[in-house]
Amino acid sequence: MLRIVVCVSGGGTNLQAILDAIDRGKITNTEILAVISNNAGARALTRAESRGIPGFCISPKSFSDREAFNRAFTDKICELNPDLVVLAGFLVRIPEAMVARFSNRIINIHPSLIPSFCGVGYYGLKVHEKVLERGIRVTGATVHFVNEGMDEGPIIAQRAVSVEEEDTPESLQRRVMEQAEWILLPEAIDDIADGRIAVVNNKVRRQ
Repeated sequence: MLRIVVCVSGGGTNLQAILDAIDRGKITNTEILAVISNNAGARALTRAESRGIPGFCISPKSFSDREAFNRAFTDKICELNPDLVVLAGFLVRIPEAMVARFSNRIINIHPSLIPSFCGVGYYGLKVHEKVLERGIRVTGATVHFVNEGMDEGPIIAQRAVSVEEEDTPESLQRRVMEQAEWILLPEAIDDIADGRIAVVNNKVRRQ
C-alpha cells in the first residue's frame, strides 16, 4: 500500500482528482495519510475534512523566518513518514533537507510542458498568461520528481493541450487541468503505487 501525503495551496482540484480516481479504482494500492496546506483558508483542507482525512496548515506566515518554517514543514512530513509526497498545486518551495530526506519520493504537477514556462516565477495562472503572451499554440502539463532545482527533476509524464484563439488565462488554465493535470497526476500515482516506474541515473524508467 502506497501511503501518500498531498500538499496543496488552494482549491484542491488536483486533490479531488486523486480522490475521485481512488474511488473509481483508477488509483490502486494507495492511501492518503494527510493533506497539508500553507493556506488556512484553502478549500483543499475542507475537501480532506469531508473525507475524514487529517488536514494540517503549516504557513510561512506563522514562523519568524523561512528557516523555522522549513524545519516545521520537514518535521511534519517526517512525522507522517509517507512513501510519497504529492505536490498538487503547492506554491511553496520544498526545503532542501526534505528533498534529501525523501529523494525520488516527491512528485509535482506543473501546468506546462517542461522545460517551457517553468522555474522561478512560473506558477498558477502566471504560466497560462505567459503562454498566451508568447502566442504558443500547444501547452500542457508535466508530472515530475522533485529535486533541489525548480521544476528540474526527472519527468514522469507529459500531456499536450491545444491553445485556442479565444482563450483567456482562466479558460486555458481550466482546459489544462481537465485535459492534462487531472489525468496525469492520478496515473503517475498509480504507476508508482504498482511499481511501474523508477528513477535510474536521474531518469524515469518504466518497468
